[in-house]
Amino acid sequence: MNGRKLHAAGAVVAAAFMAGGCVSQGTYDKLEEDKNQEIGALQKQRGGLQEQVQGLQSQKMSLEQQQADLRKQIDALEQQKTQLLTASQQTLSQYDSLVRNLTEEVKKGELHVRQYKDTGKAVLKKVGEALKGYEDKVIRIVGHTDNVPISKAAQKVFPSNWELSVARATTVVRYLQEVGIPPERMIASGRAEYQPIAENETPDGRKKNRRIEITLVDRNAAQEAIPARQ
Repeated sequence: MNGRKLHAAGAVVAAAFMAGGCVSQGTYDKLEEDKNQEIGALQKQRGGLQEQVQGLQSQKMSLEQQQADLRKQIDALEQQKTQLLTASQQTLSQYDSLVRNLTEEVKKGELHVRQYKDTGKAVLKKVGEALKGYEDKVIRIVGHTDNVPISKAAQKVFPSNWELSVARATTVVRYLQEVGIPPERMIASGRAEYQPIAENETPDGRKKNRRIEITLVDRNAAQEAIPARQ
């Protein structure tokens, strides 16, 4: 009898252990599944962070390239600035040289100034100041153009290069009059494109042909060339 009781008690204990073992295994499996999900999420997050790092590295490289390009542009602008300053200094030096040589040329009656576009009033002012004291000379101002026809829009003002060349000359005459040259000492005329000093086939040549020439003429010779009024 006692043996049967002991056997029954052992079976109950074994069943309890078996039941307890099943609960622990399920909990373990659940924990393992949860951990695997967390690991998967972290790995996915890590992959996303790596992509962000790669994207930031690409942006960094792009910004560095933009910075290098901007540096090149700045260097080019600095070089242009230096060239412009050098050109300006050279122009001032040419003006000073013109003034130094002006007196001797005036005395010889050989003054011949070619004034190109964008060097106007600075040169003309110095020429005008130098010419004031030479009343025995007549100042002949001749305007010239390139051979490019007048545009239709501008033809209302200048029907042809003849009118344009004369307008250039009279503009200089008015300015010289403003700086003190008596108007009776000046003669304005135009030659249009018919007295070029360079080829008109190139922009540089056309620029040279668009000019004003100022020449000193002996007053007596000038009066002989102009018929007396009746």
